[in-house]
Amino acid sequence: MTACSATVNQTNRQLGAATRRRQVEADQWLKRSLDLALVVLSAAMFLPLNGLAALAIRLVDRGPVFYAQERRGLGGRRIKVWKLRTMYCDSAARLERHLAGNPAAREEWNRFFKLRHDPRVLPWIGGLLRRSSIDELPQVWNLLAGEMTLVGPRPLPDYHLAAFDGAFRHQRQTVVPGLTGLWQVAARSDGDAAVMRRLDGFYIANRSIGLDLGILLRTVAVVLTGRGAR
Repeated sequence: MTACSATVNQTNRQLGAATRRRQVEADQWLKRSLDLALVVLSAAMFLPLNGLAALAIRLVDRGPVFYAQERRGLGGRRIKVWKLRTMYCDSAARLERHLAGNPAAREEWNRFFKLRHDPRVLPWIGGLLRRSSIDELPQVWNLLAGEMTLVGPRPLPDYHLAAFDGAFRHQRQTVVPGLTGLWQVAARSDGDAAVMRRLDGFYIANRSIGLDLGILLRTVAVVLTGRGAR
């Protein structure tokens, strides 16, 4: 290869890298704009729902209405993910007692990090909020703060992340976590850690505004049917 050809190839690579950076920046700007626009448009719906759900929770169980769990966000930064409380205040102790006396439940928990028959969930209102995903509405505040986005891999607590190898944990930390994602619409609670790894990995490698819009549309259908919710 001549010096001239090498220079041309290097210039083409630099131009290609610059073009990709500009495309990524444009997509990030468009994604953030879409997040904020949809939040503003849906505020008239989610604010009254939040209020009604909070009242129902207080009628069933005294204690705080909102619940914040520490999870990992972009770059591995710890963020507090907000939810409407759907479990008893002593949920951790209830879970340990249940798993200690139920090997089948322990196996289910180790595989899915969820239970079909969860002793921690509040009567009637807890299941309703979880099936409808209304319990996730307070995460709009995480979105407004820029800690989350509408579509992306769900932020996970440390005990869930520990099920994955370091390479996949690092891959997840390269994107902003989402309120919904490919795993939620394709598998939800019916998909184990291996399914989550495959679907989240695909999304991260192929993310685009078009893919996000498709996931948002599928999210509506999943929420309305309650498929895979626990």
